[in-house]
Amino acid sequence: MTSSEIVDFSQIKTYPLSQRANLESVQDFVRTSEGLEPWANRKFRRLVRHVIEAARNGHQVIFQMGAHVIRTGNSPLIIDLMRRGVITHLMMNGAVSIHDFEFAYIGESAEDVTIGLKDGSFGMAEETGRIINETINKSREGYGRALGREIVRRNCKYAQYSVLAQAFELGVPATVHVAIGTDIIHQHPACDGAALGRATYHDFKVYTTSVTKLAHGCLLNFGSAVIGPEVFLKALSIARNLGYPVAPIYTANFDKRPGINNYYYRPSKNIVDRPTRQGGEGFNFQIDHRISIPSLHRLVVEGLEE
Repeated sequence: MTSSEIVDFSQIKTYPLSQRANLESVQDFVRTSEGLEPWANRKFRRLVRHVIEAARNGHQVIFQMGAHVIRTGNSPLIIDLMRRGVITHLMMNGAVSIHDFEFAYIGESAEDVTIGLKDGSFGMAEETGRIINETINKSREGYGRALGREIVRRNCKYAQYSVLAQAFELGVPATVHVAIGTDIIHQHPACDGAALGRATYHDFKVYTTSVTKLAHGCLLNFGSAVIGPEVFLKALSIARNLGYPVAPIYTANFDKRPGINNYYYRPSKNIVDRPTRQGGEGFNFQIDHRISIPSLHRLVVEGLEE
C-alpha cells in the first residue's frame, strides 16, 4: 500500500468536550474508607500485612491499574496512600491517564461507546485528544510526569482528584504504558506516534528502575489484564538481567471477573505465579474495586497507625 492510499488522519473530525454526555463524575468518588467494614478474606489480610511491612521498612509498593479503578471512584484513596508514603510508584495504562485528565479538567469522564460508534464520534472529544497529545509532543520527559505537570500548570478545577497531578506534586513516579492504537487520543490529528513512543518508553525505563528496588516489597495489579502484567514481566527480566535479584517479592492481582477460578491468563502467570518463584508469595483475587481498594486503604492505614 502506498502512502497516498493510507487513510488521512488529519481529516478526522472532532467536537467540543463540553457537548459530550458522561457516565461518571468526581461527585461520586470515594472520599474516605472510614466506617467501612473491610473485606474479611484471609489471604487478602495476609497480603495487607505484607504491604504494611513494606511501608514500615521503606520498601517499594508498586500500584498498577486499569481504567476501571478510577472510574469506580478510588482516586482519593490512592492519592492518600501516596501521601502516607505507602505507594512508591504508580503505574497505569493509557486509558487511566485519559480518564484522570478528564476528571481533573471537567470533573466528569466516560462516554457511551455504543452510541458514539454509530457515527464515528466515539473518542473524538477535541480537548482531550489535543491537550494530552500536545503535552506529550512537546515533552522530553515521561508521559505520566508530563501530563501530571500539565494538569497542575493549568490549575485544573478538579486537580485534587487527579492521581497524576498529585503524584507529580508528591514526587511519586507515575508512569503510563501504552500500545499505539489502544487509546482514544491516538485517533486525534495531533497524535505523533514517535513522540508517544518516546514518552512511554521513557516511562518503561522509570518503571523498570522501581522494579529493580522491589525486593521485600509489594506489587499490586488492579484491573490491568494485559498491559500491566506484560510490562511487569519484561521489567522484572531486565532487572534480574542487570544483577538485581528482586526477591523475595509479594504480588497480587485483583480483577472483577465473577466465578470460581475464572482468572485471566496473563495476570495469573505474569503477576502471581512466575515472578514469585524465587521467593515471596503471589495472590489472585476476584472482587469489585469498590471493595478491594477501600478495604486495602482502611486496613493499611489502621495497621500503620497501631
